[in-house]
Amino acid sequence: MTLPSIDADPFSHDVLEDPLPLHARLRDAGPVVYLTRYDVYALARYEHVHAVLTDWQNFQSAAGVGLSNFRYEKPWRPPSLLLEADPPRHDAPRAVLTNVLGPRELRKLRAAWFADAEELADAVLGAGSSGELEFDAVTELAEAFPLRVFPDAVGLPPDGRENLLPYGEHAFNAFGPVNDLVEKGLPRVAELSAWVNSRCQRDMLAPGGFGARIWAAADRGDITAEQAPLVVRSLLSAGVDTTVHGLAAVLYAFATHPDQWRRLRREPHLARVAFDEAVRWQSPVQTFFRTATRDVVVGGTLIPDGKKVVTFLGSANRDPRRWADPDAFDLSRDPSGHVGFGMGIHQCAGQHVARLEAEALLTALARRIERIELAGPALRHHNNTLRAWRSIPVRVHLA
Repeated sequence: MTLPSIDADPFSHDVLEDPLPLHARLRDAGPVVYLTRYDVYALARYEHVHAVLTDWQNFQSAAGVGLSNFRYEKPWRPPSLLLEADPPRHDAPRAVLTNVLGPRELRKLRAAWFADAEELADAVLGAGSSGELEFDAVTELAEAFPLRVFPDAVGLPPDGRENLLPYGEHAFNAFGPVNDLVEKGLPRVAELSAWVNSRCQRDMLAPGGFGARIWAAADRGDITAEQAPLVVRSLLSAGVDTTVHGLAAVLYAFATHPDQWRRLRREPHLARVAFDEAVRWQSPVQTFFRTATRDVVVGGTLIPDGKKVVTFLGSANRDPRRWADPDAFDLSRDPSGHVGFGMGIHQCAGQHVARLEAEALLTALARRIERIELAGPALRHHNNTLRAWRSIPVRVHLA
């Protein structure tokens, strides 16, 4: 079959503002599309995105999950042992982090995080007040709650936590090309990297937190002492920005779908379904790359050994071949199977942490807010990898 070629730039500001037209164009063009601008093969249909993400033998992560090919280029930081490694190097760090973030540990945090969500909701909405309020859902809720609970859970000291979001911002920008978004972050890369690396050391992490438990695994010999700070760094790189924009997505969804908010208030147990449906609907992580380990055929197209493949997670999550009425945000849907957290052995290890944060925050808000609506235009924040928000002004009518 003839391979369709497109001279589109997925990292242009027009596409970052609204990627849906490009996604539809890629899906309609064929199972595999060649992006001439970057010499990469693009997959935008759910079937093929899912297949490549779950086939680490033929599509490696170790050559980088961004545009840069680590076979030929030196990465800007030591590669992630979680995202940018394959078995067997990937196995032990992944097992340690999965255990540290497992259901037993999260159950210990549940009551405290629900209490924190109640306190934040009271602070933003006014304890015991009634009427209506306007505020920015991004800064007051979506950013505030993860930064309130996650650094404490990791065991970070209180100073310097404001560096977490800009560090993650640059890390996700760096998965794309060296464009204006990357260049904007370059002046602070050394400073932010030094701060993050220092916080990954044993003596900087409070006892009992995620970070200390990772170091305890090194003491047991589950991972090496050299690997421990890199596993902690993976938490700090990917554990904040993604959750922030996932929470922003679900708050935006409810502000634009009042019927779904009414349903959540009636059925608060749907909070986790709502978060996953919002992750499917908005896909905070839009793209991840893989590299072919040999000549391999996908959808009738031969992808040569060593070539980069970009998987469009956001497109797969709205592929009408997989989802009925994919552009709708619908709590009646079963969103399981979405690729918003990746898929396969590299699927997000912290996804259950994000779900717990969302459940706690949405439960607190649903008890207090009768109606939520946009109070002005929602503004996007452009990032090469993230479907991000700068501002979501909302008006809430208190119960």
